[in-house]
Amino acid sequence: MTIKPLADRVVIKLVEAEETTKSGIILAGSAKEKPQVAEVIAVGPGGMVDGKEVTMYVKVGDKVISSKYAGTEVKVDGNEYTIVRQSDILAIVE
Repeated sequence: MTIKPLADRVVIKLVEAEETTKSGIILAGSAKEKPQVAEVIAVGPGGMVDGKEVTMYVKVGDKVISSKYAGTEVKVDGNEYTIVRQSDILAIVE
């Protein structure tokens, strides 16, 4: 099954957080922060959204930083994805 986002929606998959700190300390699962860097899996077509023209700036494969608790989490075929609006994406990581 594939996810095809509508309008200004973007499907992202969170990149796993580091399990050790820079100083070598191993973090327990509860001590890890929710990661904000994600990979774009699918992009909606854009177009008219709420009476305004929306141009999509992200593309499949981009690494992005999203708002910390934005979007809707979904599970498809055992994989976890988050569906966010393009406006919830703060930056593209290069």
